[in-house]
Amino acid sequence: MTVSAALLIAAPVVPFLLALACAFKAVRRIAPLLLAPAAVPGVLAALLVPRGVFVLVAPAPFRISFFLDVPGAILLGGAALLWIAAGAYAATYLAKDPRRSGFCVWWLLTLSGSFGVFIVADVASFYLAFALVSLAAYGLSAHDDTAEARRAGIVYLALTLLGEALLIAAFVMLASGSPQANPLIRDAVAQWPLSPWRDAILLLLVVGFALKMGLVPLHVWMPLAHSVAPVPASAVLSGIVVKAGVIGLLRFLPLGVALPHWGLALSIAGIITAYYGIALGLTQKHPKRVLAYSTVSQMGVVATVIGGALVQGDSAAAAIAAFYAANHILLKGALFLAVGIAAASAPGAVTPVLGLAGLLGLSLAGLPFTGGALAKLAIKGPMGKGAAGFLLALSAAGTTLLMAKFVLLLRDSAKGRAAFPLPSQGLLAPWIVLSVLALALPFTLYPLVTGERLAAAFALVNVEKTAVPVLLGLALAFALHQRGPALPEVPAGDVLVLAERLGPSLARGLASLGRLDDVLRRWGVAGALLAGLVIALALAARSAP
Repeated sequence: MTVSAALLIAAPVVPFLLALACAFKAVRRIAPLLLAPAAVPGVLAALLVPRGVFVLVAPAPFRISFFLDVPGAILLGGAALLWIAAGAYAATYLAKDPRRSGFCVWWLLTLSGSFGVFIVADVASFYLAFALVSLAAYGLSAHDDTAEARRAGIVYLALTLLGEALLIAAFVMLASGSPQANPLIRDAVAQWPLSPWRDAILLLLVVGFALKMGLVPLHVWMPLAHSVAPVPASAVLSGIVVKAGVIGLLRFLPLGVALPHWGLALSIAGIITAYYGIALGLTQKHPKRVLAYSTVSQMGVVATVIGGALVQGDSAAAAIAAFYAANHILLKGALFLAVGIAAASAPGAVTPVLGLAGLLGLSLAGLPFTGGALAKLAIKGPMGKGAAGFLLALSAAGTTLLMAKFVLLLRDSAKGRAAFPLPSQGLLAPWIVLSVLALALPFTLYPLVTGERLAAAFALVNVEKTAVPVLLGLALAFALHQRGPALPEVPAGDVLVLAERLGPSLARGLASLGRLDDVLRRWGVAGALLAGLVIALALAARSAP
């Protein structure tokens, strides 16, 4: 076995074996210390394994195969860095939590599945990895075991199972055109044009992966789960778990084939999601819920980019979408960890935390000379100069407004609050390191992904393109803060809450229909209606020319 093959296999296998090892009491005692090292093989694989390496772990009929391409390596590397930082953070954050051992098991299983979806090469292995990251993440979202956490966990689990049911149907239909029971993903996608169920497969794939990404109206699990999960769990749920949907679209959609109608539909869904997340995020009163709706919005941006690639049949756009998603992994992870840092800081010491959090938020919006600006510039290529590109550029103003709201709520959360009972030095180091990586790493990736020099990205015309939406967002934030009306808070899980509130009315309506049905089924009533219908038909026939 080569070193490259060993690293690729170790990335998902090491955390899985560590999770199994937690069955032993001695391992459970040190489990929090294993969270950060468990992700190290992922970083090594992303850095050292050559692109295009294929590893067959198990032959047919139990085929298990790994493959690392550019989009997979970008997402694997970004995810691994967040897993390491958040794992080190969690070891301190959960030091006094009596349920930390169980949390660590769920964490390691989610980590294993998240690495797996980025590198598996065959259809069955992808489904297994996708199911692992999806189901294990339930334990992270419902960890606190409060009524609110249990509700969020149930909603997440129900939608996860629905999404997986759609995906397994799509995978079966996709694989049915292949001579092998478990084909490679690339071979199955290549057979897609020959399938009699082409449109049905695409519909199932898009809806199944969109549910994991949190596209509207399938987003309701995200603000519910993120607002109740522990801070490090929120960081990986928002930063990494949703990317299982992103890599799914990149792997299974035939991006090299121009499909204008499907691409347009996905782009429209993405743009609606981008603005919907901003609008509802502005009504929130808790910083974690603001970040959750921001993730909804950013996944809308990624979906729009993928939709644009599908319109043009541009398979090269996959690397750009992965680059944008990786930038979101690091920035959003650091922003979530900042919530715990602010809570651990005395009110007088929170100002530096707010400053760095504000810089991270502005980078997410595309502040010039930051890594986020490079991510915004990178997606302009696939989007072109049409309406979708303009709307995505304008959404950066909304993101700026949302990040300003987040920083203000972060400031308010520290007022009158005593220091969090955890040692802040164990929280600060991972957060600062992750923040620096989030701001700096895109400078290394941008030339590799776009083929352009960094100097071109900092040309005056490009600085203006990224600066205008950010300045507009800051101006709006200042105006709203000074004179704007207080917006009523939309409850987390907005659409679900509306459905719950309409439930009694719907139940009464259904009961009324049931009573009406009982009346109509009585022979006298039914006979009179039938006689009336016969007379009406006779009159109509008589008056016909």
